[in-house]
Amino acid sequence: MHNSVDDSDAGMEHTAPVWAVFGDLMSGLLGAFVLILVGVVAVQMELTSHLQDEVKKRHVEEQRRMSLENALAIPLASGRITLNNGRIGISGQVLFALNSNQLQPEGRQLLNSLVPPLRAYLTARDELLMVSGFTDNKSIRGGPFADNWELSAQRALTVTRTLIDEGMPSSMVFAAAFGAEQPVSPNTDDAARAQNRRVEMAPVPKTSNEKTPSHE
Repeated sequence: MHNSVDDSDAGMEHTAPVWAVFGDLMSGLLGAFVLILVGVVAVQMELTSHLQDEVKKRHVEEQRRMSLENALAIPLASGRITLNNGRIGISGQVLFALNSNQLQPEGRQLLNSLVPPLRAYLTARDELLMVSGFTDNKSIRGGPFADNWELSAQRALTVTRTLIDEGMPSSMVFAAAFGAEQPVSPNTDDAARAQNRRVEMAPVPKTSNEKTPSHE
């Protein structure tokens, strides 16, 4: 009888550690599962937050684009300007006489009407306005300009200076010249060449890394 009790106690002694180890293993697995679940939830929450931020940014961007289009509705409807992928195009004949960089009264009036919406748009986006001059491919003979590069540069400068005179901060605008490069239509006839004689204005990101001046 005594031996039977001893044998039972011995069996329990051998069995107890097994269940203890198994319990510890299950506890460890459960803990690892909980950690993984918490990590997955955290990643999902972060992705959701990023998605919501992106949706908000796109919504704000769409509102700004629509406000710019609304502000430009009248000149767009009249055909004095075009709007394509954020680039505002103005026909050269609206701004200048042929082979001239002297701004016409109609051109100045148009530029004056564009300054308020462009200034508000650029300020909201913290961007700059690039004013680009383009010509057709006809060579310039005689006159004050050496070639189409110089003509396009002078026209871009004239528009830039006029925008500044009409209230655009000089720090928000700059000029560029493309000459006969990048035509919108093949230079095959007078109508196509007239389309290529143009000035474009396009918002562009700021690229300068200005450092805050140190105070000594």
